[in-house]
Amino acid sequence: MHFSDLGMIAQMLALVFTFYAIASSVLGAVLKRPALVVSGRRSVLVVAGLLVTAAIALIASFLEHDYGLRYVAEHSSNAMPWYYTAAAFYGGQEGSLLYWGMMLALFSTVAVVLYRRAPAQLMPWVVTVLMAIEGFLLIVLNVVSSPFDRLTIVPVDGQGLNPLLQDPGMLVHPPMLLMGYMSWSLPFAFAIAALITGQLDSRWLRAIRRWTLAAWCIQTTGLLLGAWWAYHVLGWGGYWGWDPVENAALLPWLTATAFLHSTMIQERRGTLKVWNLSLILLTFLLAIFGTFEVRSGIIQSVHSFAYSDIGPYFLGFLALALVVSIALFVYRLPRLRPEHEFDSVVSREGSFLANNLLLTGIAFATFWGTIFPILSSVVRGQTMTVGTAFYQQVDGPLFLALIFVMGVGPLLAWRRASRESLVRNFRWPALVAAIVAVALPILGMRSLWAVAGFAICAFSAATIFFEVWRGTSVRHRHGESYPKAMGMLFARHRQRYGGYLVHLGLILLAVGVIGSQFFQSQRDGLVERGQSLAINGYTLTYQGITDVTIDNVETIKAHFTVSRDGNVIEDIYPGERIFPGFEDQPTSIVSITDHGLTDLYVFLAGFDGTSSATIRVFINPLVPLVWLGGLLMLLGGIFCWWPLRHVSPGRLSETKQSEKSMEVAV
Repeated sequence: MHFSDLGMIAQMLALVFTFYAIASSVLGAVLKRPALVVSGRRSVLVVAGLLVTAAIALIASFLEHDYGLRYVAEHSSNAMPWYYTAAAFYGGQEGSLLYWGMMLALFSTVAVVLYRRAPAQLMPWVVTVLMAIEGFLLIVLNVVSSPFDRLTIVPVDGQGLNPLLQDPGMLVHPPMLLMGYMSWSLPFAFAIAALITGQLDSRWLRAIRRWTLAAWCIQTTGLLLGAWWAYHVLGWGGYWGWDPVENAALLPWLTATAFLHSTMIQERRGTLKVWNLSLILLTFLLAIFGTFEVRSGIIQSVHSFAYSDIGPYFLGFLALALVVSIALFVYRLPRLRPEHEFDSVVSREGSFLANNLLLTGIAFATFWGTIFPILSSVVRGQTMTVGTAFYQQVDGPLFLALIFVMGVGPLLAWRRASRESLVRNFRWPALVAAIVAVALPILGMRSLWAVAGFAICAFSAATIFFEVWRGTSVRHRHGESYPKAMGMLFARHRQRYGGYLVHLGLILLAVGVIGSQFFQSQRDGLVERGQSLAINGYTLTYQGITDVTIDNVETIKAHFTVSRDGNVIEDIYPGERIFPGFEDQPTSIVSITDHGLTDLYVFLAGFDGTSSATIRVFINPLVPLVWLGGLLMLLGGIFCWWPLRHVSPGRLSETKQSEKSMEVAV
């Protein structure tokens, strides 16, 4: 018996128990039979156990090189290290779907075990929706695209994993991004359950608050890892190319970020109920769209799988989810009336709404640019592509406006801001922005957009520091030292100040993007041994080529010494690797070295023995801030998610008093 036989049986049984979980949950909810509801919950645990078993069986098949399994033969070989062999589990279409389904089952288990405080009427329908999504994936895995199909003739060796995937990024980026797509299933399930039951107050929002934050952190991690992988592997000097699949991964992140902001208004003021439901439904649908896009082959992308039969299945599922969501939404629309109206546009609620409009505007523009080639092909009979310039010209200004509104929001009071408070709160951040806007042209910066971008970032960063200082001062006036006051401020108000950390991270990331987009330098050159190439004060001198073969992988590296001001500061070794079976697909070894806040990025474009080499050199200012800002965004999200310790009544009273003091200060 092969491991694949065990995996196939587990996969089939998982489908049976998924259908049982759906039936028992629906019948239990409709007939009000708690025993059936409990049985449905327990079935979720069985499905999770079976899919974990199937995944382990597939990984074991890879590790024992069972090339009788078609999926193993197509995505691994004897020459691959064990860790890439194991990672090949999700390196192809079938395995990635199994991973998607397994993680959905595990996260569904977490939901039914930990979400006991959620409204009891919702949980049977939450289980139903989650298992319906699981059932679709298992139908595809069992009927259309199974990773456990066996070959009649067993090859001696496999084809091997694509060389671009034999990289450390393969171990972290695909599983995080797939998990990010999947994680929006649970907020979607709660939203559908709320629509089915009519429980449309803020309880369903509170039930998924921490889950939504967790999903956002996972998606953020996947996006950052993808940008980092592209930057250090592809050799084009950038980290985001507005590729259709990159766009598809960004879309649910944008709408989910808008949702996280607008939920605070519903919980505080009872408004934006329609908006919140629309955003979370749209987030899940965009996640399914991203999964469909990768697997359908309808849009050309370096990330896409080849055309397969499962594209129509995903399109059908996406259409069904869209129809059901719209039907339930329209049916419950009369019960989604706001409890209060907006008192003033010039208020914190107004800034949150502007924030959401900008985020959804960016999402719409990105979605339009992504699907435009399809629409042009259908309508005009020819495929018209959308280049990077479109996104830079449309999304760039929208992102800058978003950062500006992000800075304005904390300076405004809830409900209505007075003229006096506006003057008092805006003067210092505005002064900082004005200083930056005046100083940069004096220092030689000639790009108007870059100056405007840096000034807006300075304004929003000053707002955050102003808010932290003001909150710390309030606590200090209550008798705490400044360090303790700041620490307690963050500890007691995690959602607010964790959000500020996310905003500060986004500002740093934006500064890095502006610097690298507007001030990147590039030079290509052919150099003989002993010759040099100079760029922006750096001198690269070619010393020769080394060619080493280890474990059947040929590694070719060019040796350059880097000098600055006449002094050698480092040795760099850009090169390429040639994997067995993929001799015509060498992968790049990009040399990236940090010099303060500037990256020296060197790509080996070609070589002629040891006598000459052709290199492409980029000077990328402020790129390290992209990674630092992304990390700070992630830490801020985790800080918001981290559960609060139990607060004693006395401490709770003190916290409320400090909150009141800070609101009065606004």
